[in-house]
Amino acid sequence: MIWMAESNQHPPSIVLACGNKSELAVGYSTIYGDAVGGYAPIKDVPKTWVWKLAQWRNEQAEQRGETPPIPENTITKEPSAELRPDQRDTDSLPPYDLLDDILDDYVEGDASHEDIVKMGFDPQVVDRVIRMVDLAEYKRRQYPPGTKISFKAFGRDRRLPITNGWREGR
Repeated sequence: MIWMAESNQHPPSIVLACGNKSELAVGYSTIYGDAVGGYAPIKDVPKTWVWKLAQWRNEQAEQRGETPPIPENTITKEPSAELRPDQRDTDSLPPYDLLDDILDDYVEGDASHEDIVKMGFDPQVVDRVIRMVDLAEYKRRQYPPGTKISFKAFGRDRRLPITNGWREGR
């Protein structure tokens, strides 16, 4: 609320929502927290790509003799929403490299639960991820617009019904 108030008092300022595609996919965002903003520059960028981009950005700065702009701890520390003491994203999500692989197959590739399991993924993990994606549609509908870099960005390219309890495979 403070950022939005600041933005309103100092036009043409705009608040940037900081969620990435992995977090948006599974509903790992807070509607009036990290989802607040007028534009979401990384909403279509998977979490593992965000880390790679941050590393690349720092390397580019170092090559130019500049101080890397992104603190190394931001890139290397274990992900945590920090909603409670000692909380880690992996308490409720698969590791992001695994999550992003499943999300790529389900969201970008339109693969079914059965198809993804046939690719060698644990059926229970696949079911959990697909359930999170399907149930988080209402949050994605409230997210600000953002950059599109993939074949299927959330929003216009990929939308699920939210009023009839739709779930993949049912």
